[in-house]
Amino acid sequence: MVLVEGDRITAAGPAAQVARPAGVRVYDLPGLTLLPGLIEGHSHLLLHPYNETSWNDQVLLESQALRVARATAHAQRTLLAGFTTARDLGTEGAGYADVGLKQAINQGIIPGPRLLVATRALVATGSYGPKLSGDADVPQGAQEADGVDGIIRAVREQIGKGADLIKVYADYRWGADGSAQPTFSQDELTLIVQTARSSGRGVVAHATTPEGMRRAILAGVETIEHGDSGTPEIFALMKKRGVALCPTVAAGDATAQYKGWHKGQDPMPARIEQKHQSMAAALKAGVTLVMGGDVGVFTHGDNAREMELLVRDYGLTPLQVLRQATSGNARIFHLADRGSIRPGLLADLVAVAGDPTQDVAALRQVQLVMKGGVLYKQPK
Repeated sequence: MVLVEGDRITAAGPAAQVARPAGVRVYDLPGLTLLPGLIEGHSHLLLHPYNETSWNDQVLLESQALRVARATAHAQRTLLAGFTTARDLGTEGAGYADVGLKQAINQGIIPGPRLLVATRALVATGSYGPKLSGDADVPQGAQEADGVDGIIRAVREQIGKGADLIKVYADYRWGADGSAQPTFSQDELTLIVQTARSSGRGVVAHATTPEGMRRAILAGVETIEHGDSGTPEIFALMKKRGVALCPTVAAGDATAQYKGWHKGQDPMPARIEQKHQSMAAALKAGVTLVMGGDVGVFTHGDNAREMELLVRDYGLTPLQVLRQATSGNARIFHLADRGSIRPGLLADLVAVAGDPTQDVAALRQVQLVMKGGVLYKQPK
């Protein structure tokens, strides 16, 4: 039995050991598994799947009003899928719209998960996109910053506008041949982390190359996002420095299929093969994993796709990914008030049909969603 008063859990344990106050409202959940509210580690509420509209067109052609309206629906879908908290890692050209979404959710204007927002994200000048003709300056999907003064100002600006954390692109596809290459120097990355940390905020890094990952790790970032080409040496460094990996396997799986891969029929694309190699190396090194799928690249509300793939394609157990999506993410994201079912924590609770510790697909059968003691979905 779990007893909820206000927005908190006040008791939890065997029914015989929990005193039931007079007049309490009881919800019996036979055949269901009760879980802490799930925590999405990598989302973009202001994006929608690239097979609907390309990333370039979303950034350049969709108005901010349209994107916010769409994100409002995305937030509700995320919550009803059982994800009561989400780390949103960049608005991709929509400015500080994520701050407004977070405020609207917190004020009860719209339903959605508790958000940790990164606002605009930081990129080195010339490295990001959209890129059109060489003589056209177009809006960018993140904030450009370089050098000591520029970096300090950009980090402080994002913090002042409401960023809970800073996201930096430590590498990107700007090599002469279109390959991913490092962007910021070691000194620049270290300065980004130092500036953010002085305000009590952490930094997360998009990094797919060994050198981009190495620089970000040495700079002191808290998580590496993607890590596609990580090597055993790089993952050993991550383990040593206590840096977690958010592998986002679902994003690569989705984009490969958008490009024509018939999964289960065609040979595995080179990028997916590389992901399998890097994940095997990360697991062997004992790197801590964040559960986050880069949702927005694929459909919001389909967040469990990441967990299913980690089990089915990458060899993790259902219990491992459940821990990542609850107590694990809560610890890594410094959220001491959630991630478990214990007295004193936020009453963020989810019930699913079946046993997700045996079959992670049970997470798609969400029957009850409570956030802060408020029921957003309940069994019929």
